[in-house]
Amino acid sequence: MKQVHVAVGVVLRDGQVFLTRRHQDAHQGGKWEFPGGKVENNETVAQALSRELNEEISIDVLACTPFMEINHDYGDKKVKLDIFLVEQFNGEPNSAEGNEQQWCNIKSLADLVFPAANGVIVEKLMAM
Repeated sequence: MKQVHVAVGVVLRDGQVFLTRRHQDAHQGGKWEFPGGKVENNETVAQALSRELNEEISIDVLACTPFMEINHDYGDKKVKLDIFLVEQFNGEPNSAEGNEQQWCNIKSLADLVFPAANGVIVEKLMAM
């Protein structure tokens, strides 16, 4: 089974994190997620993160900090998540793909449903 390498951005501002909800027909559909996307063969993880956040939520990443790495097997798909904290960016995050979106207080993340691979991210953020 092929592993999908994903660059993930935890976009933070004033104690809140920006989230989008996966389309119902997508893998793990209907669940909240941190924006990001696949790392292409010809780019670094940081380049993929910058490209994906520009495409998905219309922001330009000015700086990012490595946060954690997660390998997760969903049974039907394996993912490698390279997660970065994004606290310096230009633009106002807005789902360019029409996904539901929200700024969520970090303390409220436990009230939302995320894909299983994101559980560790939520735990680490809430412990900060």
